[in-house]
Amino acid sequence: MKQLINIYKILADETRLRMIILLARNALCVCELSDILEISQPNISKNLSKLRDQDLVSSEKNDKFVLYKLKTGNDVLKREVNDILENLENYPQLMADQKRKSDNEKLLAPCCMRVKKKTIE
Repeated sequence: MKQLINIYKILADETRLRMIILLARNALCVCELSDILEISQPNISKNLSKLRDQDLVSSEKNDKFVLYKLKTGNDVLKREVNDILENLENYPQLMADQKRKSDNEKLLAPCCMRVKKKTIE
């Protein structure tokens, strides 16, 4: 029962909910989340820590950056996230976050070196 309550506590926070929806679709670094959500990097890190404490995100080191992605093992979270994603048009802030990510993708990617470097031949 405690795990269920903790999931809904996580989802009840707007910043964490927005992060969860973004991380459900793409692995992102702290700087990308910060730019998309227009929230400071320390605030993003603090919220990621809470998600890690509940074992809801996984991380992967990529050079000097860490990429975070939502774990899919929690059935309650998976069901809630899928419902939100299927009805995204009902959530203007979440749609705006997705649009901001798409609009800024070229600017965001270089910050954590995720863009493939062009080779000169």
